[in-house]
Amino acid sequence: MSFYDVLEKIKDQPIERMLDNVQHQDVERVLQKNRITEEDYFMLLSLAAEDYLEDMAQKAHQLTVKNFGNTMQLFLPLYVSDYCVNTCKYCSFSVDNVFPRRILTMEEVEKEAKAISEMGIEHIIILSGESMMHSSVKYLKQCLKVLTKYFSSIGLEIQPLDTDQYQELVDSGIDGLTVYQEVYDEEIYRELHTKGPKRFFKYRLDTPERGCEAGMRSVSIAALLGLNDWRRESYITGLHAQYLQDKYLDVEVGVAFPRIRPNAGSFQPKVNVTDKNLVQAMLAYRIFQPRSGITVSTREAPEFRDQLIPLGTTKMSAASSTVVGGYTEPDNTQSQFEISDERSVDDIRSLLQSHGYQPVMKDWQIV
Repeated sequence: MSFYDVLEKIKDQPIERMLDNVQHQDVERVLQKNRITEEDYFMLLSLAAEDYLEDMAQKAHQLTVKNFGNTMQLFLPLYVSDYCVNTCKYCSFSVDNVFPRRILTMEEVEKEAKAISEMGIEHIIILSGESMMHSSVKYLKQCLKVLTKYFSSIGLEIQPLDTDQYQELVDSGIDGLTVYQEVYDEEIYRELHTKGPKRFFKYRLDTPERGCEAGMRSVSIAALLGLNDWRRESYITGLHAQYLQDKYLDVEVGVAFPRIRPNAGSFQPKVNVTDKNLVQAMLAYRIFQPRSGITVSTREAPEFRDQLIPLGTTKMSAASSTVVGGYTEPDNTQSQFEISDERSVDDIRSLLQSHGYQPVMKDWQIV
C-alpha cells in the first residue's frame, strides 16, 4: 500500500462543499479536544474556523512549546545545479526557460560551504534542478565528501530517486529528504508538468516513502499553495504526513506551507492564498500533528515571518539564496524563485532571542 491508495479513496469527495457545511459549534467542539481526528482536522480548515483563528493560535502555540520548547532550528539551502529536464509551468528552472545554466565544481562547493559555515549555520539542504545527468548520485556523493567537513546535518531536495539510490546517499552522509508534491490533484498535476520524468504523479507521490525506507532521519513534504484550492491541498498534505508518521515511527516527518513566488515566465497562481489562509492551514496542521516539524522559508515577507514564529514554526531558513553559487557569486545566474526575507543569520538569531526563543544551529551530528 502507498499513500496513492489513500488518495484514490478521497480524491473525488466534494471537499469544498463539505467544508462549507462545517458549523461554528463543530469548530468549538474540536478545539475542546486534547487530540483530534482526521475529521476534526478537516473542520479546522473550514470557512467557519476562520472565526476562531485566535483560539487556534493559542492552542497551536501551547502544543508547540510543549513538544519543542522555545527553540527554532535555522538552516540554509545550497543550490549546486540549475540544470533541469522537466517543464514545470511555475518554476524558473523549467527546461523551457532559456538562461545560462550552471553546476558547481567541487572547488565551488567548498567555497559555498565555507561561506555558509562562517554564518554559523550547521544545517543545510542540497538543492538542484531535476536532472539525473547533472545532479547524479555520483555527483552528490562527491559534494558530500566536501560538505560533511562543514555541516552536522545535510538534507536533500532534488529529483526523486529509487530507494537504493537514497540508501547510497544516506550511507554517504545525507540524513534528511524534502519533497514537494506541488499539487495533490492528479489532473492539475499533469497540466502543470508537461515534459520530463516529473510528469509521473505516483512516482513522485511515493518518493517520501522511499526516503523513509532508505533510512532518512527526517522527511519533509508540502503542497505548493496557489496551484489548487488551498484547503483541499492542506488537508491532503496533513493526511500524507500522518500516513508517513504512522508507518515510519522512527522518522521525523515535517511539513512546509510554501506559496508560489514570482519566477521566470508568465505563470499566475490559480488561487490567491492570503496570509490569513496560510495561517489557518498552519494552525490546523499544528493542532492535528503536535509533534511534527513546520518549516517557514524566506519566500514570506519579514514582517509576516515574524508573526508566524509563535504559531507552530520549528524551522526557519535565513539569508537564503536560490541561485547556484549564490553565497559567493549572488548575481551569476537565474534564481529558482524570488525570496522576500533577505535578513542575515545574525538578524534572525537576534530576532528569535528577543522573542524568547533559542536559535538552534546544531542538534544532530552525522556519524
